[in-house]
Formats: sequence, C-alpha cells, structure tokens
Amino acid sequence: MAELLKGKAVADAINLKSKETVNALKEKGITPALAIFRVGEKDSDLSYEKGALKRCNEVGVEVQQFIFPEDVSQEDFYRALDEANSDKNIHGILVFRPLPKRFDDEKLRNHIAAEKDVDGCSDLSLAGVFTNKELGFAPCTAQSVIEILDHYQIDIKGKNVVVLGRSLVIGKPVSMLLLNRNATVTICHTRTVNVTDIASKADILICATGQMESVTKEYVNPDQIVIDVGISWNEEKQKLCGDVLFDDVEGSVRAITPVPGGVGSVTTSVLISHIVEACKRSAE
Repeated sequence: MAELLKGKAVADAINLKSKETVNALKEKGITPALAIFRVGEKDSDLSYEKGALKRCNEVGVEVQQFIFPEDVSQEDFYRALDEANSDKNIHGILVFRPLPKRFDDEKLRNHIAAEKDVDGCSDLSLAGVFTNKELGFAPCTAQSVIEILDHYQIDIKGKNVVVLGRSLVIGKPVSMLLLNRNATVTICHTRTVNVTDIASKADILICATGQMESVTKEYVNPDQIVIDVGISWNEEKQKLCGDVLFDDVEGSVRAITPVPGGVGSVTTSVLISHIVEACKRSAE
C-alpha cells in the first residue's frame, strides 16, 4: 500500500505562510491584489475562479474581476489589460486562457507584465525558470510538484527523475525546476523509445502526458515516488482520473499523489503565494 501524498496539507502550509506575509504587508499599509480576466462563462474557468476567490479571501488578498462577454473586442480587452499592467495597486494578473480564437495566445500571454505574471505563462517567466532567476514566476502546476516533494521531505538532490511530457505548461518547466534543485532529469515524450524501461528505473516519476490512465505498473518500481499531474473526466467511471491508472500502480510504488486531491489541490495556493510574493517584491 503506497503512501498517499495528499495535496491538502501542502496547500494549508502554503496558505499559512502566505497569510503571515499578507499580515506583515498590511501592517505597512500594503494589501496584495489580484486582477482576474475572464471572457465568457466556461465551466472550467468559473470553477477555478471560484476556488481562487475563496482562497484569496481566506489569505487576505484583494481581487478585481474583469469579466467580458464572448464577443468582446480585442481593443477593449487589451485596454483593460494595459490598465491592470500599469496599476501599482494590482500585483498579480490572471487571464483565463484560451480566449476566443481571434485572440493570438502568444501575444496575449506576453502582454502581461512579467512582474505580475503570477500564472507563469509569459516567455519572460519561463526564461526565469530556465535561468533560475526572478523574472516573473514558474507555472503554478509545475511549482506545485516541487511544493509537494518539499512538504513530504522527499529529497530531490541527485535523484533520477523522469518527466513524462514536454509541454511549456508542465513538462519543460518542472524539469528545469528539478534541475535547479540538482536532480538528474530525463524528459520522455511521444517519440521516446522504450519509455516504460526508462520510467521504471526512476527514483521519482512525474506524469504529465495529458493521456488519461496511460501510465501503468510497467512504468514503475517498488521504491518509486509517483507524482500524477494529469486530471481528466472519465465518462465510463464517472469520476476524475489522472494520467496514472491508479488502481494498477498504487500497490507497486512507495508513494503516489491521488487524483483528485493531489497536485491540482495545491495549484491555487501556489497562485496566491505568487501574488503575495509579487506584492512583497514591489514593496521592496
């Protein structure tokens, strides 16, 4: 029976630290603030927004919401985004992406001021991850993986870590974050030969394939730590599932994150911590 690396304890610890920092900032007359930009009423956006609003309220972060209809013009949207970029009382900006197809995603994510890019989506933020410098912030999901490993005191230094996936959202940035912590990192992808053989030799396996329940017990070993980043709705089982076939793998590894209740439950807390850190940096 594997140890379950649950996200709630990790999120609670992050929230407590953020709240302490917020209280210290408020004593100086400074209140961290987040600007949320949403176009339309997508269920996934509304769900994440609800969680972010709740967490901000708990920690003491103010929120300004910029809500637009589906047919909003690019001119109106970017005008509001420019105002948020230049507003010294807004410390973080979160844009729910993707926007309607008429918006160029690359232009959009790089239009957010790097110092306010708390979601870690701009090229400058990613450059900061790759160069290990404070140029924006790491993508929240990638950072959540590191937070879980740290919370459960899983040593990264010198460990053989295999990352399944090479996306700019998770695979590549989490690999760099691990490398910055002195792990030995192998990235596997759809063109990798003998993936199961490579994965099964890892000390830590990060699963970010985007393919529901694609990772089976052939990918793992009894001493392995498995971090499942994926989350998909399984119509057949009528429940959320990860990239790992949990029932097949859970009995064959040392520890594993559950889905739901693992990495996904930490991401909002990481987002809030980035807002607080952005505010702290601006105050300094």
